[in-house]
Amino acid sequence: MSALASNAPVAVIGAGAMGAGIAQVAAQAGHPVKLYDNRPGAAVQALAGIDRQLARLVEKGTLQPAERQAISARLCPVESIEALADARLVIEAIVENLQVKQALFSQLEALCAGDCILASNTSSLSITSLAAGLERPQQLVGMHFFNPAPLMALVEVVSGLATAPAVAACIHATAKAWGKQPVHARSTPGFIVNRVARPFYAESLRLLQEGAADCATLDALLREAGGFRMGAFELTDLIGHDVNYAVTCSVFEAFYGDFRFQPSLLQKELVDAGRLGRKTGQGFYSYAEGAGRAQPHELHSPATAEACVVEGHLGVLQPLVERLRASGITVVQRAGSGVIQVGEATLALSDGRLASQRARQDGLRNLVLLDLALDYASATRLAISWSADTSDHARDQAVALLQCAGLRVTPVADLPGLVVLRTVAMLANEAADAVLQGVGSAADIDLAMRAGVNYPCGPLAWAANIGIAQTLRVLDNLQRSYGESRYRPSLLLRRCEAEGGSLHD
Repeated sequence: MSALASNAPVAVIGAGAMGAGIAQVAAQAGHPVKLYDNRPGAAVQALAGIDRQLARLVEKGTLQPAERQAISARLCPVESIEALADARLVIEAIVENLQVKQALFSQLEALCAGDCILASNTSSLSITSLAAGLERPQQLVGMHFFNPAPLMALVEVVSGLATAPAVAACIHATAKAWGKQPVHARSTPGFIVNRVARPFYAESLRLLQEGAADCATLDALLREAGGFRMGAFELTDLIGHDVNYAVTCSVFEAFYGDFRFQPSLLQKELVDAGRLGRKTGQGFYSYAEGAGRAQPHELHSPATAEACVVEGHLGVLQPLVERLRASGITVVQRAGSGVIQVGEATLALSDGRLASQRARQDGLRNLVLLDLALDYASATRLAISWSADTSDHARDQAVALLQCAGLRVTPVADLPGLVVLRTVAMLANEAADAVLQGVGSAADIDLAMRAGVNYPCGPLAWAANIGIAQTLRVLDNLQRSYGESRYRPSLLLRRCEAEGGSLHD
C-alpha cells in the first residue's frame, strides 16, 4: 500500500512535546495538520513553540522563510475533538494509560470515516489491547516516534493481532515519505528498541554493583572503546531514573519475571531517594553548580615495549596488531592459539571467562584479558583485567604495549566478559531472540537500534563481526559463571552457528 497523499488531512491528539513534534513532522511533509488537546490553550501554545523552532531553522539557514510560513500555515489548533472528523490519519500522543487511550480510540472510531487510520504513539502499551474493543480493530496501528520527533529518524510501525497488513504498510510508507526510517514490529512488550536496549543499562548496573569499576570509568569504556554516544549512567541520568526504571519494570513484568529483564536494586534506590538524574540535580552523577566531572581510572606503566609476538590469528582483535606495527612495535608472527606475548605477559581477547579461571584452565601465565572495541584501529581506550597470579611487572609490560598504540588503558575487576564485550553480547542475544520470536526482521532490528538509540552498529551485525561462535562462547561462559538464565544464549544464535548461516538470512 502506498503512503498517504501529501495533502491528506492528519490529526494529532496531545500537544505535549511529543505530539507537537509529530505535528511538525507531518506539516513539514506537506499535510494539513490539526492539533487537539483537551487542555484549553495547549494546542495554541504548542504551535507557537513549533513556530519558534522553525524560526531557529531559518536563522541557521536550513529552512527558507517561505517554507517556514507554509509549514506554519498548514498547522491548525482546534478546540474540540469533533473538528478531527475529516482526518485520514489520527495519531494520539496522550498519557500512557490503557483505559484512557481505549476510550479515545472508541470515540475516534465513531467520529471518523471507516477508512481513517488510527495510530498510537505508545512506547509500552499493547496495540492488540488498544484495539480489542473497537469495531474496526484492523484500522489501529502503532506509530512510535522517538523524542524529539523532528530530529530522531526512527519510527516503529507496530502491528497488533488485528492490524491489517495494508494499514501497517501504508504507515510504513508514510513515515518514509516524512523522511523517517521506519521499521515493522510486532506488538510485544517493549516493541524493538525498549526491549533490545535493556542489556545496555542492565550490564553496566550489574558491573557497578559487583565492583567492576566506578560510573565514570564504565561510561568512558562504553563511549571510547564501544563507540556508544553515552555510557549507561550518563544516559539514564539524562532519561530520568523514574522513567528508565519504570520501563524496565514494565518489560520485566510483561515477560512474567524473566530474569533477563530484572530491574536493578541500585537504580531502585536512586528512584526511592528522588535522585532522578539531571532533572533533580543528582543521579549517578551530581549536576549541582560547580560539581566537577568524574574522571575514569587509567593505568600508567613505567615499563617499555619494543616488540611483541602474535601467536595465531586474533580474530576481531587483529586490527590492534596493525596499530601496534604502525606505532613502531616490532611484531613477530607465529602459529598459536590467538594470543599476544609481550615480555612475561600473555594478552588475549576475553571469551567470557574470569581471567583467573582461563589462566588456570588454559595454562596461561601472567594472563591479561582485553575487552572488545568497536574498532581497535581507532579506539582511544581499552579495558583490561588480569588473573590473580599475574605479576605487577607482567601487567606493566602489557599496559606499556597498549600505551605504545596510543590507547588509554583502564583497569576493571576480574569479572566475566569485562565491559563492552558482555554488553554487546547481551544486546546481540536479545536482538536474536526478538528475531526468533518474530518481533522484527534482523535488518529492521539493527536499523532500529542505530536510528532509535544511536548505537554505533546494529547488535546483530556486531555479533557477526565478532563471530557467531565467539559470541555464543561468551554467553555460554557468562551463564556458567553466574549460573543464571539471564545469560542463556538465544536458540537463533545456536542455530546460525550449527547451520553456518547468517543472522540476516
